[in-house]
Amino acid sequence: MTHDLITMGRVSVDVYPLQVGVPLEDVESFGKYLGGSPTNVAVAAARYGHRTAVITRTGADPFGRFVRRALAGYGVDDRFVADVPGLPTPLAFCEIFPPDDFPLYFYRYPKAPDLEIYERELDLDAIRAARIFWATVTGLSQEPSHGATLAALAAHPGTTVLDLDWRPMFWESPDEARARVGRALEHATVAIGNLDECEIAVGEREPRAAARALLDRGVSVAIVKQGPRGTLAASADGVVEVPPTPVEVVNGLGAGDAFGGAVCHGLLSGWDLERIVRFAGAAGAIVASRLACSDAMPDAGEVEDLLAGRPLPADTADTAGIASTIEKESTA
Repeated sequence: MTHDLITMGRVSVDVYPLQVGVPLEDVESFGKYLGGSPTNVAVAAARYGHRTAVITRTGADPFGRFVRRALAGYGVDDRFVADVPGLPTPLAFCEIFPPDDFPLYFYRYPKAPDLEIYERELDLDAIRAARIFWATVTGLSQEPSHGATLAALAAHPGTTVLDLDWRPMFWESPDEARARVGRALEHATVAIGNLDECEIAVGEREPRAAARALLDRGVSVAIVKQGPRGTLAASADGVVEVPPTPVEVVNGLGAGDAFGGAVCHGLLSGWDLERIVRFAGAAGAIVASRLACSDAMPDAGEVEDLLAGRPLPADTADTAGIASTIEKESTA
């Protein structure tokens, strides 16, 4: 089977509190969800009907079995997922303080198995055949994943997306990250990042300057996410700016992955850049209005409904506890 999209890199089991506005030490109940940026992107694109797969590694443990089961449930091909004996499947915990504070705690010790991807293990024929290949900067942070990620990017002859995905806790220094990102950009046709990530990648955080710097590095499309200021995207045809889609934020985590999956959908559909970014921004807003990441990824109808101003269905992942907490906060 030829894939529309293959992503590569980080996976986790996200353990999210079912109480909003409560410090982690006081949370009494949690929900368990599939997570990890490239994994979420593959799920998001699958929601639009695309054939997707993720290249990653888990522990040989119950959480690893959960990852495989969840991927199958979302329609994501797991043939490139393997266990790494002796390393546990990563966990990620968060705290939820809407509208804009979502501390995230990664448990990736002693080393995340998704950083144990070797170049010799890659199915380069499948990567070359995919319509889009997606990689993240986190995958460049350690060997052997660093070398494998560069090899996969270099092997792909078409659209390659580099998610700038800067997580400082995974790196020795910003300088090391900038050097490795520079090498990866040589093999990317699309780069996506927020202002902090662009600053790490190309030393610029002013949106237009960052986009120009990314284009100067050789990418065809540069997408700069600006949070509440919306998104700026640039190509040889010019610059487009799209304002944010307003929603009531429940959990901002995963919104960027929904954005990325929607960008892939737009690229695969042959849309112009403005339509891609507008659609992607709405997809990200939907996930920000929901608790989970992969579970919350919308389908095309939901995104179009939001863009048209039609009401969205309630988030079935929300519990009565979440709803009552939000109501209590809004009436306090």
